[in-house]
This record gives sequence, C-alpha cells and structure tokens, in this order.
Amino acid sequence: MPEPVHTDGPLPVAVVGAGPVGLAAAAHLISRNIEPIVFEAGEQVGASVREWGHVRLFSPWEFNLDPVAADLLGATGWSAPEADGYPTGAELVERYLEPLASVPAIASALQLGARVVGVARRGIDKLKDAGREESPFELVVEQDGVERRVLARAVIDASGTWTNPNPLGSGGLPAVGERALADRIAYRIPDVLDRDRERYTGRRVLVVGSGHSAFNAILDLVALRDSEPATEILWAIRGSVPGRKYGGGGDDQLPARGALGATVRGLVEDGSVELVSGFHAREVATVDGRLLVADGARNVAADEVIAATGFRPDPILLGELRLDLDDRVEAARALAPLIDPNLHSCGSVPPHGVDELSHPDQGVYMVGMKSYGRAPTFLLRTGYEQVRSIAAALA
Repeated sequence: MPEPVHTDGPLPVAVVGAGPVGLAAAAHLISRNIEPIVFEAGEQVGASVREWGHVRLFSPWEFNLDPVAADLLGATGWSAPEADGYPTGAELVERYLEPLASVPAIASALQLGARVVGVARRGIDKLKDAGREESPFELVVEQDGVERRVLARAVIDASGTWTNPNPLGSGGLPAVGERALADRIAYRIPDVLDRDRERYTGRRVLVVGSGHSAFNAILDLVALRDSEPATEILWAIRGSVPGRKYGGGGDDQLPARGALGATVRGLVEDGSVELVSGFHAREVATVDGRLLVADGARNVAADEVIAATGFRPDPILLGELRLDLDDRVEAARALAPLIDPNLHSCGSVPPHGVDELSHPDQGVYMVGMKSYGRAPTFLLRTGYEQVRSIAAALA
C-alpha cells in the first residue's frame, strides 16, 4: 500500500467538490494564505451544475458570486455578469466557475477526475480515542484507476447531494417495483426542450414533487406541449392542500422564485396541468407499456415519470469520522433547527458558520447543499458565508 501523500510543510486543507461552494472554499483559503487541495470527481469543474445547465436559477447573479472569489477573478481582468441577471446553470459554469478554476492559485490546487471515497483520521478508526485529535485526516482518492492516500489538516466536504436523489416512493423508501423500473423514471430535472425532448414529446408525463424542481419540470413540459399538443402533464403532490406549495408568489423575497409558483398555480387553475393531491406513491408497475403508479387507493398511468422529490446526503464518505448529526434533518445538530423545512424557508434561515457546522472530530465540515442534509432550502449565498467563516477559523 502506498504511503499517504504529504509535503514537508504544513498539511493542506482538503476540499471535496469543485462546484460553486467548493471553489469558493478554495478562494477563501487562498486569501488567508492556507494551501487548499481540491478534489473533483468529475472531469470538469461544476460537474453536477452542468447536468442542470438548462435550468435558470431564481436568484440573480449578485447572490451567486462569492465576493472573495470575484476579487480573485477581478485581478485577472474578468468582468462580472450583470448583478440583476438570472443565470442558467450552464451560464454559471461558463461565466463564473470555469474562469475561477483557471485562476492560477486555484488551478494548481485542483485535481479533476479525483473521487474521494473515504475519509478517516490517519490510522485511527471511529472507535479509537488515543491520539485522535493529533492525527491528521487521511483521504482515500481514486484517480485514473489508481488509489492513493492524501493527508490533510482539515476537510471541507462540498460534494453536494445531486448524485443521491430521494426515491419516488413516499416514506423515504423506494416504491415497490421502483428499482426495477428506474430507467423509466427521471430523478432530476430532465432537459425536456433539448437533450431529452424525444423522450417526452407526445407522452403522458407524471411529475411528482412539490418544490421548485417540480415547477421547472412542469413549465418545460408546458413549453414542449405548445409545439407538441399531444403531450399530457400530470402533477402529483403528497400534501392535500396545494396552496402553500406554490410558495410566496408576489411576496416572495426572491421574485423569480415567487413567479415560478404563481405560474404553476395558474396552469393548475385553468386545467393545463392536472393536479393529483394527497398522493403517496407506494408501487410502480407496467401495464400495456405504461407506468402505473399506485398509492393504495388510486392509480395514475403515465408514459414517463419525473421524480422531483429532492436529494439527501450520502453518509458513507465521512462514515469513519465522528459527526454529530440531527436524526431528522441529517445536518449538523447545531444547524438543524435553523434550517428545518417544517419551520423555515431559505429566506428565514439565519446566518451561520463554523460554530454551527463543527463536529466532535474537529476540522471536518460539511458545507453547501450537503450541509443542509435533507432540507431543500439552500442558497449559494449561504454556502459562501459558510466557507468564509470556516476559512477564518482555520486561519
């Protein structure tokens, strides 16, 4: 087994994930003269963002740029996008993430195609106390078919939740038959108007979920139907009263987000979208070539299903570390009550940082979407404040 990689000087801080928050973490560390090493499993920065590149954000550019990262970019001659414009995921990558990753101080720290598959205290498992606090972190990294070990003084996990979607089934478990029919179910926001157009054209499509991902999918399907009238759209939600599912409308703190909900409300009210409320998917089967989704009392037939049911963190990566996680939200225990979706929207989450993100194993932090556990209310601006606070504490 190869020896862990390290330098003769102070160990670097490992950042897992080169999305918006991971790259911002690197920028903040560099601004404080702390060496980062950034591991990205994808072959390009912003790998997950690229998968929803066709989706337009409901927060403007000014909310999606980290100030310290923007300062680094400004020194290279980069011009910031218009503050009040609303980028797509693809524009976020092209106009912000790719230029940021090209800044020499970040580029030299960035390792692409490098998947972190495990993190522990060097030579110390989760059970052992002796020498724990003095032991550096050891990351298992797979790159180009080779496994290696890398030592770090701290770990900032910005790997997100995009690759770990919630199931279609209610109760947190896949519906009966769901795994076998997973190729007929889209678990994210498909590119209905371009890449995935043929899959949905003229089809009866069921969208399951009550968040803004569902709204985006519905609106894309409506746009598809404008040119392909045979396309049918059904929308299933688990709640019995749809009113609060539409969000704040004109009173929303983010106007574009409120407009999404208001538009979908209008489509339901005029019959353009068929709403099925109080629906808890328990079984999926095929009948005459169609998917039949059942909740025990009703059956909904569709050619295609879009499960916009959210995401959850993958606990395996940090499984050998001592974490203090809330048993419901699956976020750091001190953070969980501040982001609990039963009590908060993203507009009501107070500022928070290193104190709320710390764990019994000092020096490991989950940031960005992953820090929110199962709560769906994360904004990029929140992640930028998280990594600012962590970098300050590490300095």
